[in-house]
Amino acid sequence: MKYPVGVQSFEKLITEQYVYVDKTDLVYRLAQQNVCFLSRPRRFGKSLLISTLEAYFSGKKDLFKGLKIDKLENDWTEYPVIRIDFARGNYKNAGELNQIIEEQLYDYEKLYGRDDNYKTLSGRFLNLIKTAEEKTRRKVVVLIDEYDKPMLDVLGKELEQINRDILKGFYGTFKDGDDYLRFVFLTGVTKFSQVSVFSGFNQPDDISMDNRFDAICGITEEELYSCFAEPIKELAEVNEYTEEEMKKELKKQYDGYHFSSNLCTDIYNPFSIINAFNKMFIDDYWYKSGTPTYLAELIESRNINMQKLTGQAYESRYFVDYRADAEDPLAMLYQSGYLTIKEYDRRRRLYKLDFPNSEVRKGFLSLIASNTVKQK
Repeated sequence: MKYPVGVQSFEKLITEQYVYVDKTDLVYRLAQQNVCFLSRPRRFGKSLLISTLEAYFSGKKDLFKGLKIDKLENDWTEYPVIRIDFARGNYKNAGELNQIIEEQLYDYEKLYGRDDNYKTLSGRFLNLIKTAEEKTRRKVVVLIDEYDKPMLDVLGKELEQINRDILKGFYGTFKDGDDYLRFVFLTGVTKFSQVSVFSGFNQPDDISMDNRFDAICGITEEELYSCFAEPIKELAEVNEYTEEEMKKELKKQYDGYHFSSNLCTDIYNPFSIINAFNKMFIDDYWYKSGTPTYLAELIESRNINMQKLTGQAYESRYFVDYRADAEDPLAMLYQSGYLTIKEYDRRRRLYKLDFPNSEVRKGFLSLIASNTVKQK
């Protein structure tokens, strides 16, 4: 098997025959919505999902041949797609956000046309959406990857408010451009509901805890066993395990994520699973890929008691909604993937959180220990 380590392009993944866990039935379901937002931890497949949606709405039918969506979609209409990727920038310098947005708008303006009468970024964005719709006679699809990175890069610093205001105006374009839009989708790690960068337009449908889309990113146990039967067998042989022992080891190390009250759907970390099979070695791949700066600074500035955080029940609002004025460690730890849902009381609608698996537990405790040594 060819493992897509570092591959985030759906077209490259399919044409170069990397192994692909077929999520296209969920992509089809998602595409029937209007304006949606999805929060998932870093390196969980959000960019690949965006790329898959881009290929679908671009009408690239041949890429989906033999996949689940092939039996669901009959029309394969080609829409104009505008994809804005905030993952490409480092927003710690003043003016960086404006430049990144301008560069990406310019690329599409070369395709659909530009009106110099529009000077602001939001004005240019709205005009771009209108001209794309007029030129193609198809409503426009807008895909935004890592919408929150310009704020997370400068969390708690002076630039945070500046970047937030820029994004608020930029995203406000969706309200004025509603008649021209077919589908809008935003991804990120955090949900900034309390600092609302979305207040300029109707709040998007947050599918982050919608059990219909639990498995749209990540790998379920059923998918692991059906798509990776041979790699599991090979990994077991290399490490002198039985197949059942290796399945238990993979579950302990990489499984355990839940993104809704549906605890029946366990999600394995896709980044760690793919790397483990590629290298034929069990290791802490996700944790070793780096701790987000905003989270490291939060941990360093606070004496976080994990036993206290994981030992009580919460309503979802306490860990789903990020509150900028409080720097709530619970919400940040959950949304960053260091905590996940482990229990749900349906009668009281209360959740208990804990580390998802051994990889995350070991990594987080190591991070805490490292910061403790620094402070001494």
